[in-house]
Amino acid sequence: MSTKFDITETLDVTGLNCPMPVVKTKQATDSLAEGDVLEVVATDSGSMSDLKGWADTTDGVELLDQAEDEEGGESVYKHYVRKTE
Repeated sequence: MSTKFDITETLDVTGLNCPMPVVKTKQATDSLAEGDVLEVVATDSGSMSDLKGWADTTDGVELLDQAEDEEGGESVYKHYVRKTE
């Protein structure tokens, strides 16, 4: 998948289940500068709704995009979060 934005950092949360993808994403975004984009790579299908819900209710972050890819016969979910403040 090609993105329309520059990825600043990638967070690998594969193998982790709810709520850890959201917890780790929040921790990672706390250390980003305004405008930075975090790519989150997960294997938990629930991360699609969990990260969207978190971003929708959290000031200072914007969910730019989400995608489901197939890697090695396993579904991988990619989320792109921008720090806005």
